[in-house]
Amino acid sequence: MNSENINSSTLVGGDFKNWVPTSMVAGFFIGAAVCALIAVVSGLALSSGPLRTALIIILVLTAVILAVAGIWMLALHNAFSYTGKRQMAKQIIDGVASYVRIPDGGKGLDVGCGSAALTIAAAKNNPNAEITGADIWSGAYKAVFTKELCENNAKAEGVSNVRFEQGNAVALPFENETFDAVFSNYVYHNIPSRDRQSILLESLRVLKPGGTFAIHDIFSKSKYGDMQAFCRKLWDMGYEQVELIDTTEGKFMTRKEAFWMELSGSAILYGRK
Repeated sequence: MNSENINSSTLVGGDFKNWVPTSMVAGFFIGAAVCALIAVVSGLALSSGPLRTALIIILVLTAVILAVAGIWMLALHNAFSYTGKRQMAKQIIDGVASYVRIPDGGKGLDVGCGSAALTIAAAKNNPNAEITGADIWSGAYKAVFTKELCENNAKAEGVSNVRFEQGNAVALPFENETFDAVFSNYVYHNIPSRDRQSILLESLRVLKPGGTFAIHDIFSKSKYGDMQAFCRKLWDMGYEQVELIDTTEGKFMTRKEAFWMELSGSAILYGRK
């Protein structure tokens, strides 16, 4: 399986938000400005001495760190924007969706669907299948990604073969062997866990025998442990196909982009149960 023919216009009308929200970018710059302002006020209001000097140094350093972080976040925001020049998020979504193939009348599951971009892209590629998008829609992104947003995006994109349910990737609310395809994009590394391989197994639990999976994430050793060993484990469990497909060498991004965006280790865990 490959994704040589990526349809760059799969998503055309929805509001899929940005993986780095404007509010997040603004927060860093506001924090930097506040620290700088306090440093100026402290310099004017406090008497000279070691305490004043130490406080001003700390505030200035904090302001610089926050400003640099803000510049980095702004660069990420621009790269991921669906309307910007790079449109990396769109390229990744279309790329992952190209690995999702579901038989007519089958069912697919997008784990951690967010704004439903991947759910809808997969639904367009598989118009005769039913696609479910599951997410907890809470935590740091609860003000950005909602079930209502997903439903509105589906309407805007003109797809009706989708539905959305509240569901946690750690314990999915579905029976064993429910879906013909399970897929996801940059979800599991955000889940606090010392054993993300067990979360992968939870997603594969709901996959039918013969069904396919395409899970795109940052499969670095620090986040997942030994993924080659995990792949061998799936082979030993009787899976028909298992492979890790690197997406940082031009498939979705360059290695340089992966480095400065902290996406090194990105790959698709693809296979058949």
